[in-house]
Amino acid sequence: MSEIVFLGAGKMAGAIVRGLISGGVVPPSAMACLGGSGTSAPALAAATGIRLASGIDDLLDGAETLVIACKPQQFKLLDPRLGELAAGKLVISIMAGFSVQRLAAFFPEARSVAAVMPNTPAQVRSGVSVWTAPASMPPQDAALVEKYLGCVGKVVRSEAALMDAVCAASGSGPGFFFEVVDAFEKAAEGAGLSAAMARMLVRGTFIGAAKLLEQTGESPETLRNAVTSPNGTTFAGLQVLAKHDLRGIFGEVVHAAKTRSSELGKL
Repeated sequence: MSEIVFLGAGKMAGAIVRGLISGGVVPPSAMACLGGSGTSAPALAAATGIRLASGIDDLLDGAETLVIACKPQQFKLLDPRLGELAAGKLVISIMAGFSVQRLAAFFPEARSVAAVMPNTPAQVRSGVSVWTAPASMPPQDAALVEKYLGCVGKVVRSEAALMDAVCAASGSGPGFFFEVVDAFEKAAEGAGLSAAMARMLVRGTFIGAAKLLEQTGESPETLRNAVTSPNGTTFAGLQVLAKHDLRGIFGEVVHAAKTRSSELGKL
């Protein structure tokens, strides 16, 4: 009998499994996983000690909670008996754009369903997981969702209508951040720094600035102004960002990601 099982064994499933183990919430012996034709599930089982299921029936037999951790595009390819086999279980989906309404329709006999948008910093237990569920979810199941997700970072419950925006801001957010870091590092190299020096300075500065933002509780604008002298170096760089409408660009970025999340939910 397994407390929690994973259908899909990619990086996010692996992050949750490792978080549950390291947090002492669920032992490896009470978890199982099943993947597709690739090697991710056997690798996760070998690395963490959880059980590798032989098939969908074996995975769900006796399980209390099912985590759907495949890609949204793969969901239609899953065993059509999945909805029936998940009867009486807590079903948690971490598929981008997959609405809780669609989840509830596919798993009508599930005990409860929850749609979650985690993000990749969960791999170092610094993620943000936003989840939603029908208002009728029993408190004990809501507590389980919070307990499981809390092992990999912060947990926030949200309205279902906001999940596409959550996907754009939080789920996709690390990708946008990494792109900015990479661009900044390349720019520092272009200014004459070695690749190693650029990497150390840029990453150290970004990480330090994020800690300053978190620990002081000040607004980004306040901290930006504190480092910006009139007609100084920071002011000169900010003028370039304003000229190219950085805020408008990020508005378009988030809008595009939100739109795609909605599209994925209809596949």
